[in-house]
Amino acid sequence: MTNEFALLAETARDVCYTGLLPRVRRAEVATLDGRVSALVWGDGPEVTFLHGAALNAHTWDSTILPLRRPALAIDLPGHGDSEWRADFHYAPRTIAPAVAAAVETLAADRPQVLVGQSLGGLLAVAVAGLRPDLVAGLVLVDVSPGLRPEDAQQVRSFLSGPLVFESRAQVAELAVAAGIAGPGPALDRGVLFNTRVRADGKVIFKHHFGSPPAGAAAPGRPRYADLWAVLEAATVPVLLIRATHGYLPPDVVAEFAARVPKARIEEVDSRHNVQEHRPVELAGLIAAFMAR
Repeated sequence: MTNEFALLAETARDVCYTGLLPRVRRAEVATLDGRVSALVWGDGPEVTFLHGAALNAHTWDSTILPLRRPALAIDLPGHGDSEWRADFHYAPRTIAPAVAAAVETLAADRPQVLVGQSLGGLLAVAVAGLRPDLVAGLVLVDVSPGLRPEDAQQVRSFLSGPLVFESRAQVAELAVAAGIAGPGPALDRGVLFNTRVRADGKVIFKHHFGSPPAGAAAPGRPRYADLWAVLEAATVPVLLIRATHGYLPPDVVAEFAARVPKARIEEVDSRHNVQEHRPVELAGLIAAFMAR
């Protein structure tokens, strides 16, 4: 795609956005852990969005438009236009320094409400632990440090499944089958932004998980219990948004409520990728959280 913002008007129609489209630009930050790329919406971001594994910053387009606030959407290391790590390590605490550096550079005017979905939510917690001065609040979308490997088995299978496809439509079909997103234009745009076509016509992912280095192990069985301490000690507001058809079973949500009693918990009738399946509702929850 020559112009990555060419589909913004189509996205706006999908979410019934009216008025002039906001100004969006691509920005890059050189960090000690590699180059980080991001989308800057308007001037003086108030909220920073961190996507899930195997996605990219454009996954938030449909949410940022109805939110109508200056925002920053970051391509996580190894994703989108950000640099890949030579060590193939993308755990939240590992990539938090690079993301914190990008936030500090691109949103230096004010502490940010960090909105993170899936891996991005865990990363938001890691950034809050590393640089609490950069964080004004945390919104975790369908993720918790108590998430067990079996709870996200579908997405883990998706990431360790086929890496070469006959078409982008095939990628979309697999995403729907994994329960990550629902079919429709939003998913089709997401697949477009997240893949590229090789010289032989085959479709491959842009993210590093789609082109693992030789000898790299398949995605393991991660646990994130070390992030509980950050949430339990946090002095900023916290919101957990659970997708009813996502990856957080009731007992994991109950554990979150018990360990972070000051947090608000909301539910959305959605698949795991709430930002694509229910973007307007998600924007409303984020706006209400920020207003408080």
